[in-house]
Amino acid sequence: MASAHAKNETSGTAEKPARPERPDKGKGDKPGKREGAPAKTEGGEKEHRPAQRSAAAPPRLLDRYTQTIRGELMTAHQIDNVMAAPRLLKIVVSMGVGAARENKAVIEMASGDLAIITGQKPAVRITRKAISNFKIREGMPIGCMVTLRGHRMWEFLDRLVAVVIPRIKDFRGLRRAGFDGRGNYSMGLPDQTVFPEIDLDKVKHMQGMNITLVTTAGKDALALDLLERLGMPFRRADSKDKEEDDGR
Repeated sequence: MASAHAKNETSGTAEKPARPERPDKGKGDKPGKREGAPAKTEGGEKEHRPAQRSAAAPPRLLDRYTQTIRGELMTAHQIDNVMAAPRLLKIVVSMGVGAARENKAVIEMASGDLAIITGQKPAVRITRKAISNFKIREGMPIGCMVTLRGHRMWEFLDRLVAVVIPRIKDFRGLRRAGFDGRGNYSMGLPDQTVFPEIDLDKVKHMQGMNITLVTTAGKDALALDLLERLGMPFRRADSKDKEEDDGR
């Protein structure tokens, strides 16, 4: 018995080596936890952090519309539902750059000016088919456009009414014939230099533009009332001045 006991002591299994110590971690740390994940409170519940929003105040023209103009329109046109009140949906600013047929650098200059004016990168439009009489090939860049919505749209309209239109030379009011029958209004500007953001010393090509204001009015009379209350200076209905098609 003694020899058997000694044999067991000598032929016993070897002791396993100790594992290396892992670096200290915090109590709540877990491997693979992504950065910025919701933190846990003392009770173990996840803390949902609200999305960060801009602290900038809404555009003054939008604030004026929601506080005053919308109610006046509903009263004047007997609209009961606030969702049925006419509102501005979007503004489309476009440039038709015909000179890009001979010089492709003109389209780049027009796109740069339009980006400065609107604060948004324009989309370059290309021709869909070739027209030999106009020396146009398929796929040729021929214009650029920007669609403005939200706060940027209201800020652009505010600058257009308060700053840009008064800078137009020999301005006699906006034409009432610019409506399309569905409550949308289009107007033109002679060149980009009426915007104060454009540096005249850097302008190498004068380029006009079209501006379309898309509304939810559905009728020209309702859209006219909306735009007049927003500050658009239309010509008087009894004006004797001949409305020339000069884009103003």
